[in-house]
Amino acid sequence: MEMGLPKEVQLGLDAARRATHLKSHRLRVEVDGTPYRIIRAWRGGFAVDAADAPHLRGRVDLFDGARHLSQCLIVAASDEGAEWHFDYKRMTEATGSQPIDFERSEDAPAGLLEDFGG
Repeated sequence: MEMGLPKEVQLGLDAARRATHLKSHRLRVEVDGTPYRIIRAWRGGFAVDAADAPHLRGRVDLFDGARHLSQCLIVAASDEGAEWHFDYKRMTEATGSQPIDFERSEDAPAGLLEDFGG
């Protein structure tokens, strides 16, 4: 004998599960200043809600809360019903400093003090 929930109850449970997951998940991508919450993430890509996000492609910024993790180049991989799946073509870690094109010695001065006394 097979016991099942009515369709409306199952849809309500699925919606509640999805809402709870979205509240606890902090990953998001940002495109041109517009954030899109990541539903699931894996090593080579991520998924966003198809109802909230358009068909994204190109360069996006990946965030964990307010912390900028990386800049990514993405392509759409598949449409899985309620989710868009995207794959990373390139992922560059975000750092807090600008890249330099010279070797900085360990004993280099931190700054220059001027003589304002005379």
